[in-house]
Amino acid sequence: MDGRSTTRPIPTGISAEERQALIERYERGPALLRSALAKLPPAAVTWRPATGKWSAHEVVCHCADSETVASTRIRYLVGEDRPTILGYDQDRWAETFDDQGLPFDVALGQVEQVRAWTSALLRRLPDSAWSREGTHTESGHYTAQRWLEIYAGHLEAHARQLERNLAAWNARGDR
Repeated sequence: MDGRSTTRPIPTGISAEERQALIERYERGPALLRSALAKLPPAAVTWRPATGKWSAHEVVCHCADSETVASTRIRYLVGEDRPTILGYDQDRWAETFDDQGLPFDVALGQVEQVRAWTSALLRRLPDSAWSREGTHTESGHYTAQRWLEIYAGHLEAHARQLERNLAAWNARGDR
């Protein structure tokens, strides 16, 4: 919740260099997340900055879910003909799966592992794969290129979210 993605659509037909830059951003995501987490005092990891906002622990569990889903989305887009890409309610998942109670280290490891596994795939895809398309149940027309645009910045957005959590932790009046 509140990852505040600032991803802007990139015109179709981007250059191989532009695509490579997006893949590199995608690959840097876990390190950015880890760096933001390293700044949090242990007590702040499970602290919620406000009602309806996620703790850092919940953010990491969301990232584990989202990155796992994302890894299958790109595989369906490239490996199937015009697949339907399912959306999901991230807040419902966080509550239903009790993200606050799930193992933090396992979730963070999942983020890193899924990104590494998917990065290897992205680097091997031919140019023709990036125009493969399907239909997303929430946003409609969805291409492999659009997938990369979204997920290149996904963990960046959540690293910024963790930085906002830290600022709120430091500003709280209950110390």
